[in-house]
Amino acid sequence: MKKYENYVAAFDVLRRAPEQDLTNDFVQSGIIDKFAVQFELGWKLLKRLLAYEGEPAAATGSPCDVLKAASAIYDFMDEDVWLSMLRDRNKMMHIYDANEAASLLKATLERYLPEFERLQEGLLARYGEMLTAPDE
Repeated sequence: MKKYENYVAAFDVLRRAPEQDLTNDFVQSGIIDKFAVQFELGWKLLKRLLAYEGEPAAATGSPCDVLKAASAIYDFMDEDVWLSMLRDRNKMMHIYDANEAASLLKATLERYLPEFERLQEGLLARYGEMLTAPDE
């Protein structure tokens, strides 16, 4: 499934964030941008899988609806963390303050990276080869 492959490929880059020079402004903004991409890939992957499961929330197009429905189905997801990611993704376009950027960077490294990892592992455990098979 291409959406899963894209999620994994992007996460392979983002998971290296803690190894970077976190004092560098360009590195910080790059990590924040990678977080936004990872979040987008994550909720859209969930939307696709909810459609596969026949879940009506997949048709809404709303990230909030998708995340709530997915967390009800997938016990490995932390709904509060995903909704926090959604809020941070929405407000990141308006971050002009270094303290807010630092706060988002910290949340990405401490809360969001482990949650992205849980999603990857949990989905692979549930769907197995279906996720790694080519799209038809």
